[in-house]
Amino acid sequence: MYPGIKMVGMKAPDVVPSAAVKFFGAGTAACIADLVTFPLDTAKVRLQIQGESQIVEGSRATKYRGVFGTITTMVRTEGPRSLYSGLVAGLQRQMSFASVRIGLYDSMKQFYTRGTDSAGIVTRLMAGCTTGAMAVAFAQPTDVVKVRFQAQVREAESGRRYNGTLDAYKTIARDEGVRGLWKGCLPNITRNAIVNCAELVTYDLIKELILKYDLMTDNLPCHFTAAFGAGFCTTVVASPVDVVKTRFMNSTSGQYSGAVNCALTMMRQEGPKAFYKGFMPSFLRLGSWNIVMFVTYEQIKRGMSRAQQYWESPF
Repeated sequence: MYPGIKMVGMKAPDVVPSAAVKFFGAGTAACIADLVTFPLDTAKVRLQIQGESQIVEGSRATKYRGVFGTITTMVRTEGPRSLYSGLVAGLQRQMSFASVRIGLYDSMKQFYTRGTDSAGIVTRLMAGCTTGAMAVAFAQPTDVVKVRFQAQVREAESGRRYNGTLDAYKTIARDEGVRGLWKGCLPNITRNAIVNCAELVTYDLIKELILKYDLMTDNLPCHFTAAFGAGFCTTVVASPVDVVKTRFMNSTSGQYSGAVNCALTMMRQEGPKAFYKGFMPSFLRLGSWNIVMFVTYEQIKRGMSRAQQYWESPF
């Protein structure tokens, strides 16, 4: 569960987790969630850039069809390792991104409420937008490299765009300048501000309603349902921005003049449906990612709080 949100039906822990516990726990839980859901994220990226690739290559044939069709095609043509292409950059991203996004949420909420415990939806939205934007500004290079690797078809060594994670950072900085590592930062800030708000607020509201009407008790099924619902709502809201972000970050230098130009080009060449390409893998990934993240983070935070309590009072 995200820190700083007093969920309905939960007792406050005996020891309030420190900032270090929140940072470490959030980053670790996010990495575990990424390990579980990374193939879905890779399939989403491939589906999102498919129309763009067809136009560049002059082909109208559809290479990938659906989530599991995409995964099957990738395994057959590129091998199972292709599903985890860009994993190192992905884990680097989550360790830095999730720690900032989640670890600073409580502090930012207190900043907006001037130290009081009362926080309405508007305050939560403001805190979510702020920490989401801060996380992107800090971790954007890792996201650019991750997307480039996921979009890269595994070919012979000579045909690969990048030979490794460090090589990708160096190549992008050399060929596109340091600004290239922050390519697509604006659409990514927009996307993650939306995602952060949608995940936090939607999860909280769904869980509050479930407990209010005694549909479930405050346990795993309740967390599962609330996280899955939050993942669906987040996907619906954030998918158009996510597609533009992916296309723009994966584009070659000069292909688009900016994120707005990228969106307009997509609308003109592929129609409005292009903004929801890869929706199913996005939904499956966000839903499953939220479930793994919430459950894992809660257990890590609870375990570390108990260890902290035992360390301070061993007897």
